[in-house]
Amino acid sequence: MSQTKLTIRNIRYRAVEVPMNRPLPTRIVVLETIPLLLIDLETEEGVTGHAYLFAYLRSQLGLMGQLLDEIAAFTKGEAVAPTELFDRLFKRLSLHGHQGLATLAISGFDVACWDALSKAAGMPLAQMLGGTVRPVRAYNSNGLGIMEPKAAADEAVELLEGGFKAMKIRLGRETLDADLRAIAAVRSAIPDDIDLMSDFNQGLTTMEAIRRGHALDDEGLIWIEEPIVYDDLAGCAKIAAEVATPISIGENFYGPLAMAEAITAEAADYMMPDLQRIGGVTGWLRAAALAHGARIEMSSHLFPEVSAQLMTVTPTAHWLEYVDWAAPILAEPLKIADGHAVIPDAAGNGLAWNEDGVAKYAVDV
Repeated sequence: MSQTKLTIRNIRYRAVEVPMNRPLPTRIVVLETIPLLLIDLETEEGVTGHAYLFAYLRSQLGLMGQLLDEIAAFTKGEAVAPTELFDRLFKRLSLHGHQGLATLAISGFDVACWDALSKAAGMPLAQMLGGTVRPVRAYNSNGLGIMEPKAAADEAVELLEGGFKAMKIRLGRETLDADLRAIAAVRSAIPDDIDLMSDFNQGLTTMEAIRRGHALDDEGLIWIEEPIVYDDLAGCAKIAAEVATPISIGENFYGPLAMAEAITAEAADYMMPDLQRIGGVTGWLRAAALAHGARIEMSSHLFPEVSAQLMTVTPTAHWLEYVDWAAPILAEPLKIADGHAVIPDAAGNGLAWNEDGVAKYAVDV
């Protein structure tokens, strides 16, 4: 993996709030807009690395920006050496706590560093990391929130556009029967060969998750995602042991060490780290090595533009989660063909800003 020498000059960021094409009601929150922080890592050599961070609340964007200001001051004049800087920043910002916005800010910085390096090297990030530019199998996660069965069935048909062969449905309605009716409606509306994932968004107790899990074992689901609160690894392990359908967790792992703890606890059958929580590209690569060593299949959570490239260097790569949330502010949104993400054959991680879209959705923080 060759690296071209670059020197950090500055970090700029801008905030946007993008409306969703489809509002997404989940067990614990309804998502209608997507607050994003767009990051530009400027180097003395004129190469700029891009990344974006996602916040559930607009108010978090300003806090992320303040942390990026601190990172900028600490790294100004330093060589763009993501792995070394990741470790130094993780140690420096530990007083902020690793399970929070500090890790997100480090991740955004890390993604932008790797983008700048791959641009300077003149190759896609996937290739720079030793992978190949190839299609990556994806499932559509752009809908199927908590809604009535008929609405879910109609939306499931829409989610097939792009040739998708898999999609995710959110569960956690007031009753198990209501969840089962929604699954049945979706199944009746889509071809038999479409895979269906499910996600409870941490909405159940351990015993209720086991009860519903046993009922869902007859539904042929690819996995049951985050049935209970993310940091209850003992409860997750109990569910994984009791329920036949694979359990998937990981979007709330803050850094690869959190994933190592989950693997040791046998907390799930599948792992699904999130790019901005796991530690950006550097954290992802370490998590992928852990999954490989444990022989656990690993999928992605959000950030499909960069995650698609990282999946090509993930030995146990499973599924890419596809959402189009950032598309309105991207110059070239990620393309989908025959249910696969198409990695652009261009230098960098695939992120470039659509300045008209950025201006349209800009917000103050």
